[in-house]
Amino acid sequence: MPPQAPPMFTPTERDVLYDIISARRDMRHFLPDQSIDHAVLQRLFAAAHMAPSVGLMQPWRFIRITQQDLRQRIAVLVEAEIQRTAAHMGVRKAEFLALKVEGVRTCAELLVVLQAPDDGTVFGRRTLPEMALCSVACAIENLWLAARAENLGLGWVSLFEPAELAALLRCPEGAKPIAILCVGPVQAFYDKPMLEALDWRTAKDLSAFVFQDYWTESAG
Repeated sequence: MPPQAPPMFTPTERDVLYDIISARRDMRHFLPDQSIDHAVLQRLFAAAHMAPSVGLMQPWRFIRITQQDLRQRIAVLVEAEIQRTAAHMGVRKAEFLALKVEGVRTCAELLVVLQAPDDGTVFGRRTLPEMALCSVACAIENLWLAARAENLGLGWVSLFEPAELAALLRCPEGAKPIAILCVGPVQAFYDKPMLEALDWRTAKDLSAFVFQDYWTESAG
């Protein structure tokens, strides 16, 4: 039996995808005392696992945090990095500390995404070894969009010291935590990125990022 061609999507299905991408937000506020159905969680992991990976190395690993004491210890690591980051913020230190920058304690599910130890893959990585990290990022984005399609909030927390988190989670040598993902029901999704809504930073228009033939961005 010859292989079947991949499905062709309708304009309506196409528009749904773009709507999901547009509606994705980095969420920090979660409804407390919630849970995610096991089947939904498996769909999220399956979406992440369908991400592209250079050399088909699939370098992503996921640790689901289920022990409350372990979650609290992760929260302590995050809080320590928040304070260290604040110390480098200069005049914006107080403003930064006032931001809601993570939802580790309140989200329904806490996931840690790691880059696995290097397996020696050369295909696609001889000149760009960081493609393993790019592959992990693709898996995170897949999971993020799938969560939004399930009407679940997701927040990517990068405020932690990777070596400390790796030690806490008993990771093998060479494994590196890339993200703490807070996932769960939210009361509402932000109308626009939270940092933009709070005047922390303003997003630039797409036209500033697309060049033709050569890099033409103004040095100013």
